Amino acid sequence: FFFSRLIFGTLYPAYYSYKAVKSKDIKEYVKWMMYWIIFALFTTAETFTDIFLCWFPFYYELKIAFVAWLLSPYTKGSSLLYRKFVHPTLSSKEKEIDDCLVQAKDRSYDALVHFGKRGLNVAATAAVMAASKGQGALSERLRSFSMQDLSTIRGDSSSTVPPSVTVRTSSKQSQPKTSRSASEGTGSSGK
Repeated sequence: FFFSRLIFGTLYPAYYSYKAVKSKDIKEYVKWMMYWIIFALFTTAETFTDIFLCWFPFYYELKIAFVAWLLSPYTKGSSLLYRKFVHPTLSSKEKEIDDCLVQAKDRSYDALVHFGKRGLNVAATAAVMAASKGQGALSERLRSFSMQDLSTIRGDSSSTVPPSVTVRTSSKQSQPKTSRSASEGTGSSGK
């Protein structure tokens, strides 16, 4: 069913719609527009009927026959359905449908703005929290240096010990930790 619907229900009418637009033949153009309106309604209805009627014998064959009936230039099924049912119904309900569409558009815009603001607030909160945690880590790192270590880092040339050896991560530890460059140098020579 899928391939026959794809070819006969979609590609064939699409090609002839293209030809109608290209030739600027109003009669053909209107004919294919009516077909597409009926086909859209059929596809929408099919979504629900497939759930309940798929067990019915020859259900898919009937759907193929219906699409063929819509397309047939002899039966003019899409034109018949459009003129008898769709056009009168849409004409009588057009104002209500337009109002519903405007309300739906406004609600969707409001929802988009609301969720956009919430998303920005969440992102801003996450950025502030990340920055404050980073600030806290920086201040903890700076507190762990002793005054002698800070004066050595500033470039106090009176000290004979290189700055990479005197840097301590905590004032509670009695052993000085070396920087990476110093430990890498001793670690690579020991290997």
